[in-house]
Amino acid sequence: MDELTALILLFFTAFAAATILPFSSEAAVAAAVLGGIDPVSVLIWASVGNCLACLLNYGIGFLFHDWSRKKLRRSRFGRKSLIWVKKYGFWSLLLSWAPLIGDPITIVAGLFKLRLLPFILVVFSLRIARYMLIIWVMPT
Repeated sequence: MDELTALILLFFTAFAAATILPFSSEAAVAAAVLGGIDPVSVLIWASVGNCLACLLNYGIGFLFHDWSRKKLRRSRFGRKSLIWVKKYGFWSLLLSWAPLIGDPITIVAGLFKLRLLPFILVVFSLRIARYMLIIWVMPT
């Protein structure tokens, strides 16, 4: 597989992983780096895919308020996310990078109509930092 194809697959894996679908973008990032793909390219493609999906999650919460709330209440981590964002508001975004609970938090942020610019700054920064850490600890 050529590098561009691998990076496109990484983008879609990172995108899917930031939704409520059960994908691991961390494993994909590690595999790409171990496969010899340029770490900076890996960081960019994975980050863009993951951050765009977080923005989509926010939009789903914002635009489909009733539907989102019902879906989140059916999931254990969705219920936890609802509680966290209701209780801590903006500060709950500091957990948006975390596995399992982070993706529902990005939906709940839209549901509670948290301000978009702070959402982008916090969520994107944490998601990118997580990938930077994974790439940094990978043997080169």
